[in-house]
Amino acid sequence: MTVGQPVERVDGRAKVTGGARYAADRTLPGMLFSYLVMGTIARGRITAVDTAAARAVPGVVEVFTHENAPRLPSEQHFMPLQGNQIHYNGQIVAITVATTLEQAQEAAELVRVTYAPETPKAVIADALAEVYLPANQEVIVGDPAAGLAAAEVTVKQSYSSPPHHHNQIEPHATVAQWDGDRLTVHETSQGVVNAQRTFATTFGIPQTNVRVLSPYLGGGFGGKSPVWPHSLLNAAIARQLGRPAKMVLARSQMYSIVSHRAEFWQEVTLGAKRDGTLTALVHVSTQQLSRTSENMYSHSVSSRMLYGCPNIHTRQQGVRLDVPTSRFMRSPQMASHFGLETALDELSYQLGIDPVELRRRNYTDVNPTTGERFSSKFLLDCYKLGADAFGWSRRNPKPGSTRDGHEFVGWGMATEAHDHNANPSSAMVSMATDGTVLGQTATQDIGTGTYTVFTQVVADALGVPLNQVKIELADTNFPPAALSAGSGTIASVTGAVNAAALAVRTAVIQLAVSNPASPLHGLPADQIVTQHGYLFSPDRSRRESYRAVMARHGAPVQNTSSMTNARGYSTGAVFVEVRVDPRYGRVRVTRGVGAYDAGRVLNRQTARSQVIGGFTWGIGNALMEHTVLDRRTARVVNPNLSTYLLAVNADVPDIQAIFVDKPDPVSTALGARGFGETPITGVPAAIGNAIFHATGRRIRDLPITQDKLL
Repeated sequence: MTVGQPVERVDGRAKVTGGARYAADRTLPGMLFSYLVMGTIARGRITAVDTAAARAVPGVVEVFTHENAPRLPSEQHFMPLQGNQIHYNGQIVAITVATTLEQAQEAAELVRVTYAPETPKAVIADALAEVYLPANQEVIVGDPAAGLAAAEVTVKQSYSSPPHHHNQIEPHATVAQWDGDRLTVHETSQGVVNAQRTFATTFGIPQTNVRVLSPYLGGGFGGKSPVWPHSLLNAAIARQLGRPAKMVLARSQMYSIVSHRAEFWQEVTLGAKRDGTLTALVHVSTQQLSRTSENMYSHSVSSRMLYGCPNIHTRQQGVRLDVPTSRFMRSPQMASHFGLETALDELSYQLGIDPVELRRRNYTDVNPTTGERFSSKFLLDCYKLGADAFGWSRRNPKPGSTRDGHEFVGWGMATEAHDHNANPSSAMVSMATDGTVLGQTATQDIGTGTYTVFTQVVADALGVPLNQVKIELADTNFPPAALSAGSGTIASVTGAVNAAALAVRTAVIQLAVSNPASPLHGLPADQIVTQHGYLFSPDRSRRESYRAVMARHGAPVQNTSSMTNARGYSTGAVFVEVRVDPRYGRVRVTRGVGAYDAGRVLNRQTARSQVIGGFTWGIGNALMEHTVLDRRTARVVNPNLSTYLLAVNADVPDIQAIFVDKPDPVSTALGARGFGETPITGVPAAIGNAIFHATGRRIRDLPITQDKLL
């Protein structure tokens, strides 16, 4: 069996040799290049656009503005170029189209836009009087006021985190080609089926007339889940001009026209008995909204699901600002989780109870909001495994008690938790006449290892070697499957892949036992063993290869299966060590241990990669990541990798990942649960808690930069 083993990525060679072709790699005959012109005010209207100089650039085919751009409906987002109103800085105000990228870029520099500007509001502090409660954003369980009144100890603190922006290694790209009323799009997409639906709806054509492909993705993290307006505009341009069109975003453009994590303020109030038992949990948050949407993506799920508290109140407020709409970004529950897990650490010091023990005392097997029992939850195992591996029992609880030379040493921990999606999905598995196997499904590999895991699943279900299986993904010509977001790919699609492979196995076995030419003829089909590419009799005295059975049959054997699964909740515990140099306020994260309950682990190497990636994100969120807005212009002033700081190899210590590895009994994904977003959720709080343990200074506003510790 290969499932559960640390199998190396089957797509690794293609990626390191250049064999993997991404959306931006596509080149089509007669292709044009589209390039964006971005607005320079955040609020107001366009009064004039001068495109004469841009049109004079050799090779320029067209310049589109709000005056001549194709008219498009807006299904999910504000659609630019449909009017003269400006809603945020960096809004698309024109698109140049030319025969080369360089010509389109030169033309874009020459477009002159005149505005009637208005004063924008850029951050929550600019609009506190305008905070409001959107519909369906408040949950009350029990009687929180009574719970607080009954508390013997309370903690009430405010926390904040800044906006964060995506910086996937692969920028957004799209290539559109029309053939009559049929559209083919090579897209940087986390959901080709969703994209197919969006393109079809926008252009008023049947969904079957749209083909979307995204076989390789250079990172998604939620930012490539929807179809963004620039992709729809590029497709509209290709249709109007009658030629294929490519658009690749510049890094700086990704800071205004695709998603980001919203600025987030929160106040957490905890009430508890002296023994640490929670009596009330009140979590009030305020996040940045845009003028064109009140969608909220940073939710207080942990406060509603994680701990056993009888009285809970979560209130998720918003405030409309002159900024782009925030959308998906990896672990949208992380922002609120930072407040909850920091408040619990503060409560542990107030009570004199160890932080791990406090969480143990508030453990629950039941969702406190719904009263439903979790299908499985081994969080207590995570606390023990993580604490033992880290050596937590040796921790001196007194802040500032441990030094190593100039540096203060601190240990901190936090619970990690995130729910996951599970959407109906289908998959096809086919065995060819030479015994090789092909699996196809229209889900995606966003860098997480889907190609590899599905190869393992198919190989084990059939009993063939890994190198006999080929998986193809992210093409809407394949059976429809789930969006790769909300940690949902493995949970949603694995069951369908496994079912299709098992059905092929059953069919091939039947071919063998029913054919007099087979050495297995006449044997009970349900007693046949498959392994190493062969079909064996129960006593292993007779065998026949898949290849021989299929060659005699003379035609492929194929099955398409569908499967549903239940949404779930994956948890864990993360422990970190930091070293703080008080002379400079410098923080180094020097050790990390995480223990996780993600159901059955299908590939230990790819699962560990998720932990490393999540931990790295957590370091960045805790110590450096910060989108800075000029409050006068609502413009991002650090839209590049030289000033938007990310954690790099030198910032990340060796990370020990431990898995409970117990199957979830209700999961149709071979017992696995979605996991990708869980390992980031607790890291910022654990780092902040460790810094407090090292220095005695509680920093409640992220990122914890050097100036805050001096």
